Amino acid sequence: MDEGSISPSPLNILKKKTYINHQIRAEEVRVIDSKGSQLGVISLKEALEKAKEEDLDLVQITDKATPPVCKLIDYGKYLYWQNKKEKEHKKHSGELKGIRLTFKMSEHDMKTKALAAKKFLGKGDKIKIEVKLRGREKALRGYATEKLKNFINQLNELTPVKTEREIKSEARGLTVIITQNKQDENKN
Repeated sequence: MDEGSISPSPLNILKKKTYINHQIRAEEVRVIDSKGSQLGVISLKEALEKAKEEDLDLVQITDKATPPVCKLIDYGKYLYWQNKKEKEHKKHSGELKGIRLTFKMSEHDMKTKALAAKKFLGKGDKIKIEVKLRGREKALRGYATEKLKNFINQLNELTPVKTEREIKSEARGLTVIITQNKQDENKN
């Protein structure tokens, strides 16, 4: 491998390469100026001259269109806004939090777990509720299913929830994934 090339890491593969100025290979490009208005389809040479006149970079926004769409913008500002969009997307996607119930859990402990689950749901996270079964408890899956449904009902009294994935039987117990039900919350 020569010095100028970058080895393909998972991060480089996920991030799409952005072409700027002379890296753009198309003959003609559709240009959007810095104010957001379209300048139309012009030659690459003419677009580069316009970018130089305005002391900006010609950044290829998408190569899926024919001709590719380019924008006259400061490249540093473009990267800043791209990173900001990524962070905003990650922030709103929510995490998957886990709550583990046991076969012999008391009602008070279940109420405490329900309050913790309510906090997670309030932050926009999803919750994976697990009931672990050990030994002879595996023969009583019906009782464990009832316990899980009872927990979801307790949680539903605190905040409206919907099941994203129904109760699923796994090797070591039962699981269900729930999220906050935004429609029911808006009706109240």
